[in-house]
This record gives sequence, structure tokens and C-alpha cells, in this order.
Amino acid sequence: MTIFIAIVSLIVLVILHELGHFYFAKKFGVRVDEFGIGYPPRIWGKKIRGTLWSLNWLPLGGFVRIYGHEKRIDEPDSFSTKSFWQKAIIILGGVAVFWVVAAILLTVVMMIGAPTLIEDGDTGFADPKVQIAAVSKDSPADQLGLKIGDVIKSMNGVTLDKVGMVQEITKNNLGQEVPITIQRGRENLDLTITPRTDFPGGEGAMGVALFRTALRQTPWYLAPIEGVKATWNLTAATVLGWGAVIGGLVSGEGLPVGVEVKGAVGIFELFNGIGSLGVSYFLQLIAVIAISLALINSLPIPALDGGWFLFLVIEKLRGKPLNDKLIAKISVSFFFVLIILMIWITARDIMNLL
Repeated sequence: MTIFIAIVSLIVLVILHELGHFYFAKKFGVRVDEFGIGYPPRIWGKKIRGTLWSLNWLPLGGFVRIYGHEKRIDEPDSFSTKSFWQKAIIILGGVAVFWVVAAILLTVVMMIGAPTLIEDGDTGFADPKVQIAAVSKDSPADQLGLKIGDVIKSMNGVTLDKVGMVQEITKNNLGQEVPITIQRGRENLDLTITPRTDFPGGEGAMGVALFRTALRQTPWYLAPIEGVKATWNLTAATVLGWGAVIGGLVSGEGLPVGVEVKGAVGIFELFNGIGSLGVSYFLQLIAVIAISLALINSLPIPALDGGWFLFLVIEKLRGKPLNDKLIAKISVSFFFVLIILMIWITARDIMNLL
């Protein structure tokens, strides 16, 4: 059921994104020939007010076919004849929807109780717990099957709600078997872990990164403000995280400890783990995905919204249109590269599950 809800949620995100393009195109008098959910071949279609609404077999996203977008057409209801700013708003409108959705979701989260990072010394929060933020490959935690989002309930018979308590028990039991109770969703797992005495730099004896969380409720009249702030903070954190990853790859250090590249299968696995922790965690994860999709679509890569905006800026600077056939070839090439990359990551996720 969690996976089903996750799939529906992601499909709704895509639909809302495409509706952003659709809404602004209509607002500026541009004809929209088709609004498609998924990619052809087509399952069903119906024309309503000049737009063909279609449902397609390949559930890889969605699309809108905007008249005059991919090929210049000099007609009043064509995308080509609109001003630079109108075209920019139509192109980036779908990206903006992702941030709006994230802000709305995080507003709801704030009202019902937002999972919040807190320090060991913080008090007055509901349901404090110690959770796993990352698991190092081939570490004792990895070999035990611990996952991101798992809650460490107790170690050596001691109930835990602070990161420092976990670290102290681990330090005092290096090389020894330690009973550990893990909460994963509604299930409690009674396991045994042996903290290693020798471990790589940047990793701990168990091979986990930990954080302390609790639920914090916000009054309904302040929740929208906090939701917008959280959206901004998550956006900034995502950009900084990408910067750390790119910096590590460029310098030859590889991915930071605990960081993994995940595709659709990996995301659904994450949904299955985090979704079972409660509605707040589930909604927050969808918000994080929405923000990530907004940032990805903003990248100046052909076939993405950011790429189309880049072409638009180049046209503006040149003072004349780019060659339609050249743009089409570049966009199709990058589209296939992205599809191949997505298939490769998905295959890698499946292999990791086996």
C-alpha cells in the first residue's frame, strides 16, 4: 500500500508540473495540442476545448504539446510569437509548481507535527528519537542490514533517545557483541552488532551517521510561513549537498560517506521505509522529492525545462531564433542519454536489492 501511494504521489507531482506549463500557456493565449500522462503509445485520449487529453502506456512522466514550442510557427496562438518573458514563464511555470507543492506539503507537516532535527540538550519536543541518516558500505551496520530512517531504540538493554548515548555505548563495547533494538516502521528488530575496533576515517565503529529527531507542531496561522521557510532551507541544503557530491567526484575522492545515487526503485524502497514512520515523514519525503525535481528541471540541460530556458536566453542575446532542427536534434539526443542513465541507475538499484 505504501508503494502504491508513493507511485500515485509521484504521478500527481508530474501531472501538477505539466499543469503549470498548461496553465501559463493558456493564460497567455497559446494553444495546447495535447496534455499527456505517461509517454506513447496511447491508451486513451479525448479532445476537450482544443486540447487532446491522453493516457499513455509508458509511466515515465508526462508532457504537454504546446503549439509552436518545438517548431517556430508565426501565428497569434503560437508559443513562437509570444514575448520573451511570457515564454520564460510558460517554460519555468512547471518548475515553480514543484516548489509550491513542496511549500503546501510542508505547511501541512508543520501543522500535524514536523520531524525536526534537534540537539541532545534540547527539551520540550514530542517523541525524541535517534535515527540513522547514512550507512557506510560493508560496515557492521551495513552487514546487519540497517537502513536510512531506522530508529535505534536501545543498545545493551539501555533505552536511547540521544545520539551521545549511542556513541558512548558503542565506544565502551568496541569489538564486542552488543544487543541492539531497531524500530523500522511498526516493526521492532532485536539484533546483535559488533562495533569494529578499526575503521576508515570519516566512518564510525558501527558505520552509521546519526541524528536526533522529534516532532514539533506549529499553530495553523504560522504554519504557512514555516512551510515556506522549510522549503527554502531544504532547497539550499539540496544544492549544498549536490555541491559536496560534485566536489568529491571532481577531486577524485568519490561520493561522500553514506551518499548513494538512487533511481525509481531506490526511491520506492525509501518510501517503504520512511513512509511507515508516519504521515509527517511521508509528506516530508514527497516535499523533498518535489524540491529535487524542481532543481533538476532547472538545470541548463537540453530536454529539461532549464535547457529550453537556456535556448530562449541564447535567442534573446542573438536577437534571432535558433535553428529548429538543431534544437530538436540536441534535445532528442540528451533525452535518450537521460533515459539510458535512468535505466542504468534502475538496474543498479535492482541488483543491490538481490
